[in-house]
Amino acid sequence: MAHGAVGEALVKAAESISGVAGVFRHVSNTDCDRGSLEARVHEAIGGVPAVVFVDMPSGSCMFAALSRLKAEPDVRVVTGVNLAMLVDFVFHRELTPEAAAERALASGTKAIKVPG
Repeated sequence: MAHGAVGEALVKAAESISGVAGVFRHVSNTDCDRGSLEARVHEAIGGVPAVVFVDMPSGSCMFAALSRLKAEPDVRVVTGVNLAMLVDFVFHRELTPEAAAERALASGTKAIKVPG
């Protein structure tokens, strides 16, 4: 879930780098209110275990994801999505949502550096 076209761009980049398509469904907050955004994420999940990657640790996308998915026991939300965590997730999607979310957090955090 992301603001504008950010999610779509991240999904395309992760697919291009990994060579694996069809793992992610992007959800945008473009042109929708809170109820519509909650419906979009619920539809994207499709009632299966999942990890929802959200662009920011605040804002409409995170609040809609948490509100709509709080009753879903096999869904985890990870905020601050970056390309490194998505590429890593592609190759470890057999993990439980809880384990995959923890791994995504670790790989995404590890990728954040100030080179030099």
